[in-house]
Amino acid sequence: MARSRLRPSFILAGIAVLALAFVLVQVAPDREGSGAMGGPDSHADLVALFGQWREFERPAFMDGVPDYSAAAMARQQQELPRWQARLGSGVPESWSVPERIDWHLVRAEMNGLDFDHRVRRPWARDPAFYVTIFAAESDVPAHEGAVIHGWIDLWTYDYPLSEADAAELAGRIGAIPALLEQARENLADSNARDLWLAGPRAFRGQVRDLDDLAARVAGTSAALDRSIADARTASEAFIAWLEEEAPSRTGPSGVGRENYTWYMQNVHLVPYSWEEQVTIMRRELARAHSSMRLEENRNRHLPELERIASAEEYDRRLNESVDRYMRFLDEEEVETTEEWMDPALRAVNGSFTPAEPGEIRNFFSEVNYRDPDAFRPHMHHWIELARMRVDPHASPIRATPSLYNIFDSRSEGLATGVEEMFMHLGLLEGSPRSRELTWIMLAQRAARALSGLYLHGEVFDMEEAVAHAMKWTPRGWLPDGALVRGEQSLYLRQPGYGTSYVTGKVQIEELLSEYAIQEGGEFSVKRFFDAFYDVGVIPIVLTRWEMIGEKDPILGAN
Repeated sequence: MARSRLRPSFILAGIAVLALAFVLVQVAPDREGSGAMGGPDSHADLVALFGQWREFERPAFMDGVPDYSAAAMARQQQELPRWQARLGSGVPESWSVPERIDWHLVRAEMNGLDFDHRVRRPWARDPAFYVTIFAAESDVPAHEGAVIHGWIDLWTYDYPLSEADAAELAGRIGAIPALLEQARENLADSNARDLWLAGPRAFRGQVRDLDDLAARVAGTSAALDRSIADARTASEAFIAWLEEEAPSRTGPSGVGRENYTWYMQNVHLVPYSWEEQVTIMRRELARAHSSMRLEENRNRHLPELERIASAEEYDRRLNESVDRYMRFLDEEEVETTEEWMDPALRAVNGSFTPAEPGEIRNFFSEVNYRDPDAFRPHMHHWIELARMRVDPHASPIRATPSLYNIFDSRSEGLATGVEEMFMHLGLLEGSPRSRELTWIMLAQRAARALSGLYLHGEVFDMEEAVAHAMKWTPRGWLPDGALVRGEQSLYLRQPGYGTSYVTGKVQIEELLSEYAIQEGGEFSVKRFFDAFYDVGVIPIVLTRWEMIGEKDPILGAN
């Protein structure tokens, strides 16, 4: 059988959580509030509560279908305050800082479910929430955006499928038609126009993935073939229903400025308001554009970077890029390197995609095909995921990816931040024109983030958001309006994700400067990054607390 339907690090942590929770529950029965401020008495009690909380957050399943009906969600919302009471209003100061950080992570997840019930309500507003099939692994610890329980990660299965795996997939995929029937009822009152219009695009992707799977496993199992065909038919019918209903859906999709600020500071633990994030994005957008123009002037007598032109050149240059990157990390004393890092990067090099002269590929391919070294630092994502598998954090709460994409500013902020940081450290030495690429990537991320903020703040409608992101992406490298709509739809579905690339980067830069001042003559880049990684993939305000002992005001008094 397949090893699991979840990524390995998640499984290990999940097993640890559930096992410890089971043991502790035997000696510490459920109490409404036993410790200081009504919370758990010890960190071990907190870990047990975390395991139980995750079970509560997961909806009940009936015949393989998660129950997101109005009645089920109303019951969950009514029961949520009891779980918040069990966590308590604060954490004892006698706990260590790492233990107190874990308490705040659990509180952030509970706040996330509270916000979903009060504001976001993806099961009732967001048709794309009901997409179930995921063909490829994400480069962050969990799926990007709101994802339905019962999702199917096709990439976790071994192919050709075993008989047992084929039977399992047949059952899981076979539940899709019933899920989409439930979805029609759950979404009946949705008036979120932009989210509604994103639904058909998302389900066309599911249809393509089902078609690819059907071709890949054809003949393996008659039951699986039927399940895939039935799921495809149901997905097509759901698309038709969404398109038929679309004219009647006319309301806003964003959460609004005040809700956005509350969500950032209480769920994602990002210490900025909506207004402050607008200021940050505008500043970073201007800085990126002006820096790019200055680099271009400096390099005006140098030839333009040529795009990779063949499969052979692609494979050679991508592999050489991994070689250089690993040498750079080691020789420049950037961070401690491990033997599993190189294969983690090499495994996601991808393959060559032909293009006509002047034809624009995917935005990041336009960067990668000119100099893989410029984009290589962003692929640090895959080192992070490998670390979570090979050397998971000792705390089960941190070893398990946080719900609601709470990890986004840490994960995307690191991958974005090291592009510029490593450029300054000399990664692109000897290729001046490659520095232009770093600024182009930052400009694109700031532009699309600002569009997403303006969507949530009801400054832009979707087409204005798309036009803004395309206009402010340098060199016309973002001409595909459909691609931009897809990105902006994700940022509507998951507030904070679009800004996380830049807000995370800014917070890491600030932390580096504070850490350096505190370390004094003992500071080194390697000491910083090694300490940073040791804390785990958690919000930067919590990382900062553990690394330099400074607690951010958004965390409250405890």
